Amino acid sequence: MTLVKTTALRALRTGSRTYGRLTASGRMLPAFLIVGAQRCGTTSLFKTLSQHPAVLPSPFHKGVHYFDVAHHKPLAWYAGHFPTRRQAEAAQRRTGMPAVTGESSPFYMFHPLAPARIREVLPDVRLLVLLRDPVERAYSAHSHELARGFETEPFERAVDLEESRLAGERERMIADPTYVSHHLQHNAYLARGRYVEQLEVLEATFGRDRLHVIDSDEFFADPRPAFDAVCRFLGLPRHGDITFGKHNARSRSPMSTELRGRLTEHFAPFDERLAAWWGRDPSWRR
Repeated sequence: MTLVKTTALRALRTGSRTYGRLTASGRMLPAFLIVGAQRCGTTSLFKTLSQHPAVLPSPFHKGVHYFDVAHHKPLAWYAGHFPTRRQAEAAQRRTGMPAVTGESSPFYMFHPLAPARIREVLPDVRLLVLLRDPVERAYSAHSHELARGFETEPFERAVDLEESRLAGERERMIADPTYVSHHLQHNAYLARGRYVEQLEVLEATFGRDRLHVIDSDEFFADPRPAFDAVCRFLGLPRHGDITFGKHNARSRSPMSTELRGRLTEHFAPFDERLAAWWGRDPSWRR
């Protein structure tokens, strides 16, 4: 993208957000949130859901990040990211079905304060969670953060540093809600893959019936059944005209057999707890 196009897009987004804040009282709030996990297909699911005629997504942002890093901003700022109720009414007249909106911010699932914040603002929201092999997720997350400039160490070294990097960070965030933890957001390669710990928090906060967990490998291997299940969970009618794709994938060199074995061993007890919580074996354990 050229500098001129980038500058123009930023100006358009800024103008849109300003207008959105001014008209916040007439705007929708999310009926669903894709809360994680990072590097598990959240962008792909959001783009797929956005094709449904009853889904009106945020026009410029897949993830608004209001409940994690932008919670100091007013609720009107958050509401300003979403379509107006007039747009929803027009969509319903056009399609014959109620319209919903939502966003995808995969830090919500891992952030220690986000679940309670979400519950306070969106008490009836439904949460979508995608999971993949945590070893692959960790390696993919490292490549992602490296490319974005949030990581400087090679993967194995970053894994070895994780415990010291994350030491006390959750406690600091809980004690001071304004505290922003770079390491917790960008360098928690193993901690973010201990899915069951995060799911238990979400269940305790929202109830099990408000959570829908998707196996990412199954979604990408055979997306139609997985997507239909998402629609049923959200109360959306089945829509046949959907194009499925994979977004934000990054190529990377193979992981060493030794390191893969070490990480698989690390995640084994958490995956066992996950299988018991979920009532099924995730694809990477079969």
